[in-house]
Amino acid sequence: MSRKLIILQTVLPDYRRPFFEALRNRLTENFELYGGETYFETSIKTSSSIQHTKITNLFLCNRRFLWQKRVLRLATSSGTLVVELNPRILTNWLLLILRRFKGRRTIVWGHAWPRKGKDSPTDVLRNWMRLLATEIIVYTNTQRDELSVKMPNKIIFAAPNSVISKDQMEASSSNSVPKNLIYVGRLTKSKKPLFLVRSFANMIHELPMETNLIIVGEGTVKDEIAELIKKKKLSNRIILAGHINDEQKLKDLYHTSIFSVSPGYVGLSIIQSFSFGVPMLISRDEPHSPEIEAAVQGENAIFYKSDSEESFRESVREILNNKESWLKRRHAISHFCASTYSVEKMAAVFCNLINQKKCNS
Repeated sequence: MSRKLIILQTVLPDYRRPFFEALRNRLTENFELYGGETYFETSIKTSSSIQHTKITNLFLCNRRFLWQKRVLRLATSSGTLVVELNPRILTNWLLLILRRFKGRRTIVWGHAWPRKGKDSPTDVLRNWMRLLATEIIVYTNTQRDELSVKMPNKIIFAAPNSVISKDQMEASSSNSVPKNLIYVGRLTKSKKPLFLVRSFANMIHELPMETNLIIVGEGTVKDEIAELIKKKKLSNRIILAGHINDEQKLKDLYHTSIFSVSPGYVGLSIIQSFSFGVPMLISRDEPHSPEIEAAVQGENAIFYKSDSEESFRESVREILNNKESWLKRRHAISHFCASTYSVEKMAAVFCNLINQKKCNS
């Protein structure tokens, strides 16, 4: 078996930097990383701080499909190649077919199921990719167990999705009392940040004067959010902070917040929030990413009825009325996350693919 691990990605966003750095530190010259400049969604871009070999992404049919230039040479590599489990990436199909024909080890990595679930008609294509692959890596233990039922003869690993190193996971130990709500994520319609801003604005008279809403991120509805803040004359209560890639600044913002909020579907931000001991207020009926398995009602999360301002307001009142109780749970929330969702644990799964000794999490 080759001792080289090769990962091919559409894009390498800054939140993946700790993970790729962990792999490079452990595998050194036995690790290669390839990535393009932008994702299907143009707001997701590769960070210049991540060391990688640049490739060209050529999007087709109004960005519905992707052809990656100069990657087919990887078809002959003797290393272990990891590609995205995404049927929209045309070159991944070719790599899977060519490497299978040549007897090369190729692993697909990603969500086990389409966003609409395992019964979605599009899972037929995803299943063909899974069948062509030598092995599969999914994001959660739940998805591994589900997929093992469908594919009992396939080797399937779970690499719990993470963005924070274990030594960075800690609840705030300062004397200042968290008072804000925070949203961290893409500013797109599917994430529903406009609902959050409207709902917060409409209950502003019920909130303590020191409670602000912090919005971190970029995306297609950012200008619309800025206009709404201006219209409501709430620029002193709703902070549109833009994208923040400085881990310490982001950590500091979380530490000022009593809860984070996911007004649309939950993604990686839930792991980030729990890493810093901050519980999350979650819209219940959404096509959540698999990281939702980390949320436990009443322990580290509260769910409200999707798209209901009334339910949102009731949940915020509940949070403020039980503030002391939630603050006492912050260290337990952070410790739980460190034990399951650290970058080190995620990197160990990939590192162990090539039997390296420095792979213990």
